[in-house]
Amino acid sequence: MPKIIGGSLHEHREQTRLRLFGALSQLMAERGFDAITLADIAQQAGVGRTAVYNHFADKESMLVGFIMHETEQYVSALEAEISDVDDPTEQLRAYVRAQCVLKRDYHLAPGPDLRSVLSRSTQQRVREHVVLVESMLRRILAAGIDSGEFPAQDLGTTVSLVNACLSSRALPEDPVERERAIESTVLFVLRAVGAGARATAREAEPVPA
Repeated sequence: MPKIIGGSLHEHREQTRLRLFGALSQLMAERGFDAITLADIAQQAGVGRTAVYNHFADKESMLVGFIMHETEQYVSALEAEISDVDDPTEQLRAYVRAQCVLKRDYHLAPGPDLRSVLSRSTQQRVREHVVLVESMLRRILAAGIDSGEFPAQDLGTTVSLVNACLSSRALPEDPVERERAIESTVLFVLRAVGAGARATAREAEPVPA
């Protein structure tokens, strides 16, 4: 019988899933999603190959599970971060900064775009979790428009443009340069949605070298 990780069967299953997710993330960063197999992931995670099928039917279902886990963790953390913030501009600033960090986890895996290696049904399931993040941005923008901090605008178009900007933004590895790039991205988004001059002026202050 395989050794139980943790104090119960439930904890064992959760810890095994986290090991598999960690291995998947690392291997995607090294090789790209299309170049790895379930056997590679199991070996990297230190999990028996047959045990993987107790959790996921195939590699695509594991990816969906991973994205679901990461997205839910992100949404929960961001909701907690902005829950005590009433100002929509400050909420938008927190959203943009968090998106820049989140993107490094799984959106920029090397190799072909994930859309080119996933089935249509899996793409749809991934899209459903992206909508969770987009709905938060929509809510922040709507609050800014209602309060008069942002000018009236088409929310669907703005949400698409802002997320397109964030998903395509590559960040430097150097910590100082990365922070400067994040600050510049925040400033760009605030200006794009029409945030007030005082809010954007704060972001225009130089980042110390």
